[in-house]
Amino acid sequence: MEVTITNENFESLKNGQLPLVVDFWATWCGPCRMVGPIIAELAKEYDGQIVVGKCDVEENEDLALEFGIRNIPTILFFKGGQVVDKLVGAQAKAKIDEKFKALL
Repeated sequence: MEVTITNENFESLKNGQLPLVVDFWATWCGPCRMVGPIIAELAKEYDGQIVVGKCDVEENEDLALEFGIRNIPTILFFKGGQVVDKLVGAQAKAKIDEKFKALL
């Protein structure tokens, strides 16, 4: 299941028991709309193992600035509260899935 990441809930999700994947995106971004359904599929596949969230960069500018998000989509992978991996730009499902597996 996907969750909406906001400035308010990010810290608790980042420091939770499960690894966290955050898809930084915007409604006007074409490549983001291509990646979105892939992220949704993987969120279902890894439900209970990885928390998957979407963060709208326009609604949560503080988070985008904190992590230096300059290009979207950017997907950050957190484990133990730390960024352990990153993907920038539209990616194939197999590539994203590979990163999800590495978190487990």
